[in-house]
Amino acid sequence: MITRRLTLTLALAAAAFAPLAAHAQADKATLNALEGYFDFVDANTGTILPEQIPAEDYTKFHVLDVRDAGQFAKDHIPGAVNIEWRQVFAQRAKLPKDKTILLYCNTSSFASQVAMALRMDGFENVRLLYGGYNEWKARGGLDAHARVSKKS
Repeated sequence: MITRRLTLTLALAAAAFAPLAAHAQADKATLNALEGYFDFVDANTGTILPEQIPAEDYTKFHVLDVRDAGQFAKDHIPGAVNIEWRQVFAQRAKLPKDKTILLYCNTSSFASQVAMALRMDGFENVRLLYGGYNEWKARGGLDAHARVSKKS
C-alpha cells in the first residue's frame, strides 16, 4: 500500500510539474503507474450521462462538485458537496469508499483529472458526469432522465 501511494504521489508530482519541465523524462515508477492506470481504464468507463440518472437516484451518490467555491455558491446539483479540484486528492480521506462518487466540474476537464488521481489511489467507486455541470444543465438537470423517458 505504501509503494502504491508513493508511486501515485510521484505520478501526480510529475504531472503537476510537467509544464515546467517539458523536456524532462518521467521516472520508471511514474511511467509504470500511468501504464497501469491506462491498462485498467476502458473508453467511457465510469462516465455517466445525465439521462441515465433518475432524479431520485442522485441521493444514492456522493455528488462531488470540484469547481471553485464561488461557482458552487451560484448554483450546483442539489445535495452536492464542494471541494475544489486541486484540493480533492489532499482531502480524499473525507470521501466514502462505500458509496459511488459522482464527480463534476463545468465541462468534465478538471473532474476527469480528479477521477484519474482517485482511481490510481484505489477508489474504484468514482464516476464522471459526462459533460460536467454545463451539459447537465443543458440536458435538463434533474429532469434529464424524465425527458428521455417521455420521448421513448
